[in-house]
Amino acid sequence: MDLSTLRLVHSILEERGIRRAAAAEGRPASSASAALRRMEAVLSVPLVRRDGQALVPTLDAEARLPRFAEIAEAAAALAALGKGGETRPAVSLAALSRFSATARAGSINGAAKSLGLGQPQLTRQLSHLEAAIGCKLLARSATGITCTPAGLEALALAERIGAAWESLSTASAERFRRSAATWRLGAIIPFGHESEIAAMLARLAVAWRAVRPRQPLFLSSTTADELVSGLKNRRFDLILLDTDRYPAEFEGSLIGRSRLALAGPRRLDSAEKQDFATLLCHYPIAVPSPRSGLRQMTDRFLEATLSPAERTRLTLVEVDSIPVIINLVLGHGHLSVLPEHSVANIKPPPALLPLDDAYQQSLSLVWPRDALSRKAAETMLALLTKA
Repeated sequence: MDLSTLRLVHSILEERGIRRAAAAEGRPASSASAALRRMEAVLSVPLVRRDGQALVPTLDAEARLPRFAEIAEAAAALAALGKGGETRPAVSLAALSRFSATARAGSINGAAKSLGLGQPQLTRQLSHLEAAIGCKLLARSATGITCTPAGLEALALAERIGAAWESLSTASAERFRRSAATWRLGAIIPFGHESEIAAMLARLAVAWRAVRPRQPLFLSSTTADELVSGLKNRRFDLILLDTDRYPAEFEGSLIGRSRLALAGPRRLDSAEKQDFATLLCHYPIAVPSPRSGLRQMTDRFLEATLSPAERTRLTLVEVDSIPVIINLVLGHGHLSVLPEHSVANIKPPPALLPLDDAYQQSLSLVWPRDALSRKAAETMLALLTKA
């Protein structure tokens, strides 16, 4: 790990964007993107999630942000020691650690022995460090070495950076040890505690603990696009998607389908219920995010039911929260396409107009194409079919 990468990642978290961070640091956007991927791999945690055009720090990143800021501040002070050197020196944390050990030992030979390095190798590394920063850090004499005035400042900064990095990496190592045995299942967002999916996931958690007590199951809910992205970068080991379509790089199995219905205010009279097109044009329609499988099915229904001219006159309210959509239907006169069985569990339920069999919500378990994931998927599929 090096200071350039750490500074770039700190800038990404502060600027909330790859390009803005790259511009602030005077680096190519590709370098900033590579730095973020490298840091996430080293720390074993996702640091950002996409929110529209912005990158939003995850909770893990927010907790680590003070350490990133401390390293970035110390790195800037270290670069400022140089006279005519690079403003952003390519300095590795290993080089700073070896400089600190040498300064404390007062001897290159003694430090080399304690570090398990050859004296010529350590001498070269210290020279490269001085060249990168742009100033002399160590004064050599027959009796050993001492720090120059700049070296004393660099020593304090190096140890400050080392302590902050140790805090970051130790927290991640502990997190990795805790999560190494954990299987992470990402799932679409349930409609509420009374929904079929919420009940199924609860039963799965109990059944999984019974058959794999040494491998905890971690459940997390988000949209279909985020689930696929999470499976690609291994934030999830398996995912439950509300669609039967998924990238060919994964394997999957259809678990079941739920019939969809047009849900509306309870006050809908029988005459209104006869005509989908009239209803859709008369009431505002609450729809989930385009990233969800349910929204894709809703769009298919609207395209099949209404003419292009009618669709342009629709009032669509896009809400990335199913509980909010249900409240819009129940209390604010909206329509929405929702799974019939899940919504029917609400007491009293909204008015429900079942759609034909062409419109169903699929539920699929999807996993990477490797033997370990396939084995876990087989266990989970057996439990889900029982649940």
